[in-house]
Order: sequence, then structure tokens, then C-alpha cells
Amino acid sequence: MALSEPALLAGMELVGEFEDSGYREPPHLVCRPDGQVVRLPALLYQVVRALSALPTGQRTAAVAEELSRETGRQFTADHVAFLIDKKLAPLGITTYSDGSPPPPTPKSDPFLSFRYRVAVLPEQVTWFLSGLFAWLFRPLLVVGALAAFVAGEVWLWSTQDTGAALRTVLSSPAGVLLVVLLAIASCVFHEMGHGAACRYGGARPGAMGCGIYVVWPAFYTDITNSYRLGRAGRIRADLGGVYFNALFVLGLLALYAATGSPLLLVAILSVHLEMFQQLIPTLRFDGYYIVADLTGIPDLFKYIAPILKRVVLRRPQDERLRALKRWPQTVVAVWVVFLVPALVLQLGVVLMNMPRLLETDWRVVNSLVANAGTSGNQILGMVAACLQILLLTLPVVGLALLLARPVRSLGRVVRRRVSRRAPV
Repeated sequence: MALSEPALLAGMELVGEFEDSGYREPPHLVCRPDGQVVRLPALLYQVVRALSALPTGQRTAAVAEELSRETGRQFTADHVAFLIDKKLAPLGITTYSDGSPPPPTPKSDPFLSFRYRVAVLPEQVTWFLSGLFAWLFRPLLVVGALAAFVAGEVWLWSTQDTGAALRTVLSSPAGVLLVVLLAIASCVFHEMGHGAACRYGGARPGAMGCGIYVVWPAFYTDITNSYRLGRAGRIRADLGGVYFNALFVLGLLALYAATGSPLLLVAILSVHLEMFQQLIPTLRFDGYYIVADLTGIPDLFKYIAPILKRVVLRRPQDERLRALKRWPQTVVAVWVVFLVPALVLQLGVVLMNMPRLLETDWRVVNSLVANAGTSGNQILGMVAACLQILLLTLPVVGLALLLARPVRSLGRVVRRRVSRRAPV
């Protein structure tokens, strides 16, 4: 028999106030069973908390009484039913006020999110592996590792000929293969750093996996639970990947000092490129999340339009901007002012060079296929050629996926306009 009163959906978890947020009134967090973290204003969170604590039987009236006592305002059962039916049930947090289940709630799909991905390691495995490395975030170890990394950087760039090493490795299929494998290992270790930092702070990391982000092959670790932490814990989780890249570089430097192998020097260069890319704040890399967690504003992209209207068109602040504290709003405004030209420039350069990129890729792929079997070791030559072909084609696939969504949206708009103008 169906329930006749509202209830929280099974598996719902009340997290509490979002610490160090950039909002004038800090939101409260609720974690849905699908792992999605939902931000709620204080009043709605009080409704959820009351539903979780009160026994069955006239629950709507009991919640109204509890809200009236906590807020000093008068609430009735109809008020509570309205909040449940119009606010909480559509978010997939509660049933409707009559006990009927809400429709399936899809996960949010924010702008430039990591859509094309697949989980490889489940949460339980990530939890175990992150526990093996969490001790590396002890403060004294972090200070010592960073000091050693800086010293290694000074030695590397002041004494070693990286250009000669790059030319040597690129002429050897086996060298290219080993550098690519070391770069992949560095990416995996980078993600392990996020998980270890999350666990060190007291939050549980989620699954690890890989996919295509925008036009790049990418790995990821789900650290949504880092929202449970304060600002310092969230930024530690954001920087954990780059910190582990630095540790990986130290390991490669030690091997290079012992062997003098030029491929290790090229592998170090590839890790440096990864670190630089991750710290760029224009896309959803680590740099973006550092800015978001520093300001306490989870989704910066949704403030692009309000900021542009305010800064460029000189319109009054809308409700979303008024909800932010002053200094986070200033940081986000500076970020938007630099972000928009950077994104437009990047997209313009990619589109302008796309024909040349396709032509070059096709020529290089043909060359790799032709020369793969003529190297000294045919097996290594074929494997190296396949990896290079994969790395050449993935950006093209990613760009096609990136452009597919706006093209479909434009097509729907055109069809709607044509159908409106069509004669009856």
C-alpha cells in the first residue's frame, strides 16, 4: 500500500552546512543515493532534517510545527506540502507530500563537464589504493618533497640538454612507447593523488576512470565528497594530483641521475606539460576547481552571463550575484573577464586550423603505418605507431563530440522556426 505522507528517499544523507562558502547565506548539502550533492537553502534543509528525524504519522503537520519553533515564523501543513512538492521532490530528495515517488532525477550536466567517460576502478578499490598513499600528505613530508622538487627543477633546467634528449627519443619507436607509458602512469598517479588527499582530509573518494574531456584523453577521480571538507581540505584535494606529479618527477629524476637515459628526461618534460595543463583555470581542470574552492562557489560557469551583464552591459546585479559575498564575487568577475576571450581565442584557433590538422594527421598516420614494420623491432614499432595514431585521432573525436551538441541545438532551433513558418 502506498504511503500517504512524505518521506526522504532511501539512501539520502544529510551532510550539513557548506563550509567556507562564497555565499552570503551558506547553503546546506544533501547527498542523494546516486552520489549527486545538492545544495539547499537553510529552510529546505530544515524540512529535510525534520523529515529524517520525525516518526511516521501526520508527518507534514509535525514538520510545520518543528519549522515554526526553529524559525519563529508560522508554518502550516500546507506550507510544508508546497515546499516538498515544488522544491524537494523535483530534486529527487523526498517523495511528494502524498507519499508518491518522484520521477527519476537525472544528474546535472553543467557547462563543459566531463561527459564522455567510463569508470574503471570502483569506489571500494579507490578507497583502498588512496589509503596506501594518504600518509604522503603529512605536512613535514609535503614541505620536504616540495623543497626537493624545486631543487631538482633548478638542477634540471640549468644543467641538462632537454632538446637533444627529445631528438634522440623521437627517433626511436621503443623510446616513444616507453615515454607514452610513463606519461600514462603519471596521469594515473595524478588521479591517485586526488583520492589520497580526499581520504587524508576525511572524505571518501569515488570511482576512478578515463574518457575524453573536450578534445583530450583524460583520467578522473570522483572527489565530489570533498564538499564535506572546509576550504583547506578541498584545495588540498584539488592540488593533490599536481603534488603527486611532482613526486613522480622526483622519482624520474632519481632514475635519470642513476642511468642517464634520455627517455627519462623526455618523460619528465611530458609530466611538466601535464602539470601546466592541469593548472589552467579556463576549463574544468585542477586550476578551475582551485579557483572554485578558494571562493567557495562550486559552479563558476553559471556566473558568466550575470558577470558579463554587470561588467560589460552595466546592468544591475541579478539575484545570483547578490547572493555572493563581496570578495568571491570580485574573484569570479576577474576570472570571467579573462575566461571569455581565452575560450573564444582557443576555439577560433582550433576551428581555423582544423583542416590543416586533419591533413597533417592523415599524412602522419600514413607515415607511421608505412614505417611501423621497417624499424629494428617490428613489434615495438607497430605498438608505438598504434599509440601515436590513437593520440592523434582522439583530439579529432573529442572536437567532433564537443561540436555535436551545439550543432544539434542549432538544428532544433532551425526546425522549430521552419515549422512555425510552414503553411497550414
